[in-house]
Amino acid sequence: MCQALRVSRSGYYAHIKRPESKRSKANRELLDTIKDIHINSRRIYGSPQITKNLPPEKKASRGRVARLMRANGIRSKVVKKYKATTNSSRNLPVADNIVNQNFTTSKPNEKWLSDITYIATGEGWLYLAGVLDLHGRRLVGWAMDSRMKTELVCAALKQAIGRTGASKGLIVHSDRGVQYASKGYQKLLKKHEFICSMSRKGNCYDNSPMESFWGKLKMEWLNDYTFKTRAEAKKAVFEYIELFYNRRRTHSSNDYVPPFLVGDVKNTPEAMRKLMKKIEIPEQLHVCYEAAPTYKVSV
Repeated sequence: MCQALRVSRSGYYAHIKRPESKRSKANRELLDTIKDIHINSRRIYGSPQITKNLPPEKKASRGRVARLMRANGIRSKVVKKYKATTNSSRNLPVADNIVNQNFTTSKPNEKWLSDITYIATGEGWLYLAGVLDLHGRRLVGWAMDSRMKTELVCAALKQAIGRTGASKGLIVHSDRGVQYASKGYQKLLKKHEFICSMSRKGNCYDNSPMESFWGKLKMEWLNDYTFKTRAEAKKAVFEYIELFYNRRRTHSSNDYVPPFLVGDVKNTPEAMRKLMKKIEIPEQLHVCYEAAPTYKVSV
């Protein structure tokens, strides 16, 4: 081998016995930390989020983290785009597009986005309605059902109101789906003196942060599973929203701080136990939720 490499035997053995350099050792230890963070995020985090989550004693530049990740084949999952699921209203009144792609906020409960997505199970579709607070990108309300009816979006909105104590003047944006244009949903908005805003017809960008959340939910979590029952899907949705996304997943819009730490959502243990019981979440997950926000999701 030494002849093939054109090096002397003494030079070869001197090389392999040479002590590890400080830089090499530091990179090896940093790489171990990068792998831990990457795996604990279910391989979701890229170099920006991993850099922000490094412990103080392992702080490094984003460029260095990116180089180590690239050299060792560590990549984040890529979020796919998902098409809209609701049908536009033809005969019901449509609200103006007040948000108009201005997704900036100065405080919690200033602008909410809402939408419906669907999840495949062996028992048929499971429909999920969500309400996203643009301030902190928190999912403040959500509901699931086997049917995509007005009651579904009303349940998600009611949960959001109960968890945040939102008051009049809040802008609630959605697409033009019949569920959101329905009399029942509009009546609920008026009851709380909320302002209704709706996307332009066929323009997904008017509700893009909500669409982005659905993409994260599916790509980062649900696509890893095949659900035999709706109950299995409900459990996975709960784990992602309440145990991972709201409490642990860092968000670039928050300077890589989890939504849980931005604003004030009334997630008391009593309120969450009531919610978990209602949607039939297994008892063992109750303990996980009541743990600190640093709860690590199993992988």
